[in-house]
Amino acid sequence: MKRRLLLVSNSTVHGGGYLDHCQRDVRLFFGPDVKKILFVPYALHDRDEYTRMARDKFSSLGYDLLSVHEAADPVDAVRKSQGIFIGGGNTFRLLKSLYDNRLLCEIRRRVLEDGVPYMGSSAGTNVATISISTTNDMPIVFPPSFSAIGLVPFNINPHYLDPDPNSRHMGETRQQRITQYHEEPETPCVLVRQIFVS
Repeated sequence: MKRRLLLVSNSTVHGGGYLDHCQRDVRLFFGPDVKKILFVPYALHDRDEYTRMARDKFSSLGYDLLSVHEAADPVDAVRKSQGIFIGGGNTFRLLKSLYDNRLLCEIRRRVLEDGVPYMGSSAGTNVATISISTTNDMPIVFPPSFSAIGLVPFNINPHYLDPDPNSRHMGETRQQRITQYHEEPETPCVLVRQIFVS
């Protein structure tokens, strides 16, 4: 089964609204056959407001959006989904909630075995990879493992910016942090660009 992935670095760009910069890609990706998309808002604290914002955007694109946090049985909601969208926020909070609700294996199965299209944005892109080891987020909660859904055989660093040689910033760059990550044995490669489609 071919996996269908749309992995986006961020939900907004300067001067634009929520998913405005990639709404054409979203329409092409989910296409006309998908009518209902399951949204996973676990990366933000206010899941109701996050769902409202995502629902408004997807409605404007012609899709019904159901939120997993509103489902009586989150695992069953994944089993019945036609498409999955995991939004951004804090990657540690998101991954812990995916573990707490026993969704990692079911999402992996639906995407890799059943061919359900998966879209991730920021933290939702991070959890589509092997692990969250290259996230930029603060560990505000602790998931039982850094192992993620594993839809791709590498990690991604959303929001990556190339180092600016003229910057006076004296802290570590993301490039330096990723180099430190690779100093550890057997770490997977890290994709650092804006959009990945498979």
